[in-house]
Amino acid sequence: MKAILIRAFGGPEVMEYADAPEPMPGPNEVVIDVHAASVNPADLKMRDGSMNQYGALKLPRILGRDFSGTIAAVGAGISDLRPGDAVFGIADRLKDGTHAETHVIDASLVAKKPKALSHIAAAALGVAAATAVTALETAAPVKSGDRVLIHAGAGGVGHYAIQYARKKGAHVIATARAENHDFVKSQGAHEAVDYTAVNFAEAVKDCDLVLDSLGGEAHFRSMDCLKSGGTLVWINAAPLPQSPARADIQVVHAIVKAARPQMERVGQLAAEGTLKPHVTATFPLERAAEAYTMVGTGRTRGKIVLTVR
Repeated sequence: MKAILIRAFGGPEVMEYADAPEPMPGPNEVVIDVHAASVNPADLKMRDGSMNQYGALKLPRILGRDFSGTIAAVGAGISDLRPGDAVFGIADRLKDGTHAETHVIDASLVAKKPKALSHIAAAALGVAAATAVTALETAAPVKSGDRVLIHAGAGGVGHYAIQYARKKGAHVIATARAENHDFVKSQGAHEAVDYTAVNFAEAVKDCDLVLDSLGGEAHFRSMDCLKSGGTLVWINAAPLPQSPARADIQVVHAIVKAARPQMERVGQLAAEGTLKPHVTATFPLERAAEAYTMVGTGRTRGKIVLTVR
């Protein structure tokens, strides 16, 4: 099979479109014929080696985590999935990834793809949609009438978070460059703040909830946007400053777990129209380095997807 693999950590130059062994399923595993697989900022961190802080990554390795495809084979112990089933999910980050024609994965990480979604749309859910839902439904549940600030609203996590919060009845404010204001409003944001032109911490006040996908210095400034009793929910986007939180707010870490129940929930929200994948561009698998470069600019809207079959 063909795959995007690396033999060393680095930039686009380490990515190879090369032959790799066809995977075989072990007990409780399934083999997926991958139809589409999206590219996340975390994939770039996987490529450059910075993800090693979360566990040693073995080389060579195939990149990628999100996928949508059909089951080609099942291992022993599998009774609820069969060859031909259309499925989607998130791969184990410590194992070979999904930017390949075929992928083997534990069946517990796989959910059946909603029939209404194409493989490209389903592949665009994955990590980004699961992160948004984990943050705003599990870690810090958003409520009707809440005033919510969502950072990087035009991005993968951001556009899903806007959609979800708006559906819940929140007043949604998104940070985005000026050229993306129309886009974030089309996703459901009531207001858009150009973080390159103004200090968002001065422009946005009295929030019940802030979703921080940025980390670093922006994490600390986000606390100034909250009212007393508000919540700052953050994801693993960047190193966080070692500064104490305000005593009158909560700071919550949204930890995303790639598992079937979570992906079934994401699929349900997509099937009912709460989550609507926005795919800015698609690239064939052999042009994955171009897709990674586009994601690396930090200026893409929604998701970038690799088409495999």
